[in-house]
Amino acid sequence: SSASNKVNVNSGTGGDPTKQAFNPTLETEPLPTETRLIGTLPNPFNPTTIIKYTLAEDAKVSVKVYDLLGREVATLVDEVQSAGYKSAEFDASAFPSGMYFYRLQAGKVIDTKKMLLMK
Repeated sequence: SSASNKVNVNSGTGGDPTKQAFNPTLETEPLPTETRLIGTLPNPFNPTTIIKYTLAEDAKVSVKVYDLLGREVATLVDEVQSAGYKSAEFDASAFPSGMYFYRLQAGKVIDTKKMLLMK
C-alpha cells in the first residue's frame, strides 16, 4: 500500500470541493450592491493601513484623509474607477499619532470613518 500525498484544504464550504469559498476579489463574484467604506486594517495602525471600500458602479472616486481639525493631510485616490471591491494604502509614517478621518466620495455617495494612528 502506498502512502497518500493528498492534502485536504478547508475552503470554508464544509469540505465540499465543488464549492468555492467566497472571495470578493474574484472576477466571477457579483459586484457590490452599494458604494461604501468597509473600514481599515489594521486600526489602530502604525505606520500603514489599508482602507477598503466598495463601488456599486463606475464613478469618479476620491479617498482623502483629514486630521482632527478637518485639514486634508493626504489624497489616496482621485480618479475614475470601475465598480468592484477596492482598497487604498495610507502611509502615515510622516504624521503624528492621533485620530484621523478618511472620506470616500464616489458619485453622489460620501462616507466618512475614523482611524487611529499609534506610534
